[in-house]
Amino acid sequence: MKDFAGTPGTLTGLFLRMAQCFFAAGAIASMVTSKGFFNVTAFCYLIASMALQVIWSFGLAFFDAYFLAKKKSFHNHVLLSLFVVGDWCTGLLSLAAAASSAGVTVLYFHDLGSCSFGEECTKFQLSVAFAFLSWISILISSLIMFWIWAAG
Repeated sequence: MKDFAGTPGTLTGLFLRMAQCFFAAGAIASMVTSKGFFNVTAFCYLIASMALQVIWSFGLAFFDAYFLAKKKSFHNHVLLSLFVVGDWCTGLLSLAAAASSAGVTVLYFHDLGSCSFGEECTKFQLSVAFAFLSWISILISSLIMFWIWAAG
């Protein structure tokens, strides 16, 4: 199995995992600092999904850092299968949460004319933007993991 950019145990793999973790944490922080998020189910789902993403990405970033420190490449097919399934599951959950939250945010801003929550609306938009940025890095990482798994 050839090591290329984004594979577990490489610097780009660690960067992708840390980007997922930071963007998901940013989405959580932005949403939690607003006061009325708990009244909307999609926003609560976004927080739950991003919390799962932070845990998953941080755990896999730890694996990447371990393999980088040991200067070993990661070629365990059983663990790779687990990582592929986990990446695709968390990726789908993150996309669903980001899309549903974006739909509610668009409803507040465009369909209803203006957002009646005031400053909180900007936090909602920022949280959705962070969630989509997290999903983009998840998408890249999960496609790489699927490619490695299919090639192995």
